[in-house]
Amino acid sequence: MTIDAFHGFTLAILLLFVGKGLVARWGILRRYSIPESLVGGLACALVVFALYYGAGIVISFDLEARDALLLYFFAAIGLGTDARTLRHGGRPLLILSGLAIGFMVLQNLAGMEMARAFGLDPRTGLMVGSISLTGGVGTTLAWSDHFVHNLGIAQAQELGLAANMIGLIAACTIGGPIASLLMHRHRLQAGDSALEIGTLHSNEQHARLDYYGVLLALLWLNLALMLGYGINALVARTPVTLPAFVGCLLAGILLRMVADWMRPSGRGRLWNWPSMQPGIALISDMSLGLFLTMALMGLRLWELQPVLAFITVAMLVQIILVIAFVLLIVFRAMGRDYQAAVMCAGFGGIALGSTATAIANMTAVTREHGAAREAFIVVPLVCGFVIDIANALVISLMAG
Repeated sequence: MTIDAFHGFTLAILLLFVGKGLVARWGILRRYSIPESLVGGLACALVVFALYYGAGIVISFDLEARDALLLYFFAAIGLGTDARTLRHGGRPLLILSGLAIGFMVLQNLAGMEMARAFGLDPRTGLMVGSISLTGGVGTTLAWSDHFVHNLGIAQAQELGLAANMIGLIAACTIGGPIASLLMHRHRLQAGDSALEIGTLHSNEQHARLDYYGVLLALLWLNLALMLGYGINALVARTPVTLPAFVGCLLAGILLRMVADWMRPSGRGRLWNWPSMQPGIALISDMSLGLFLTMALMGLRLWELQPVLAFITVAMLVQIILVIAFVLLIVFRAMGRDYQAAVMCAGFGGIALGSTATAIANMTAVTREHGAAREAFIVVPLVCGFVIDIANALVISLMAG
């Protein structure tokens, strides 16, 4: 049974309400900054799993709106980025990029050792390494043909998709608790600046919106998407391959730069940032929440069964590796402060899930504890410009 795009999107909204309701009711979920989208989306995936095994019913979703939501989210991140603050991301950006690249190599070495221990071709381990975990579904599908037809690894795609499925759930689960542990251990507190995405949990139902401001927010988000499509079309003509959201992120940054140059005060008839900002924050929060909910509700958990033993051991090792790397290295390298703790929550998404899970983890933490502006500049830039290019080079070298 296939649920069409409209009904699937409506169900995602309902599931996000379910997630928000459970997080609001259960303090432990807020305390450990578990994303509301994880709660709602995973609940749906478990129901679909139970129907498959209990009644033999296979439910799939047409998730046509999912990718558009991600583009809106990154366009909002771009519009919210003041170019004058980008210079503050220089050194942290270089450090986090180096850590992410180093971890990709470590991740692949661990996967290859696990494959060797199970008597498999060591290169099979790359499919439960940076291909599926750091790279995500798109990278998995892109490399599967090479592994199947050129390297002779028959179950490469199934392994990669299964690893990505588990990694996506794990990334959402560990990010918040890692940040909470670091904040408690080191007695860290946020500043008092406004949130980049959404509102604090305590203020969520009291956010003040302006009709004119929300309308302007929608206008500029759509302009950012239009410019982003143009940037992506230009990039497609070069040898460089970048995710579609990068163009929208860049477009948002460029539009913000031009608008700030033309209206230094931030106030004008068609560009009024103080009026627009709450609307952009709300739209970006909703887009991210619905995107991740739809990504999780579409998981086909029963597909893990054929590779259950190897994938269980390999993913357990990878998750432990991420937690240890974040606690022992990333936090210290990024400055041992609140910004570093939020970036640590995001690193779980970088290493195990996707850019969206990285931002979702950071959003969950900041909505509970307060803003982390530098983290929301550095992490998307690392995910957008560094990860995919570096990952392709690492995989090419290690796959042989």
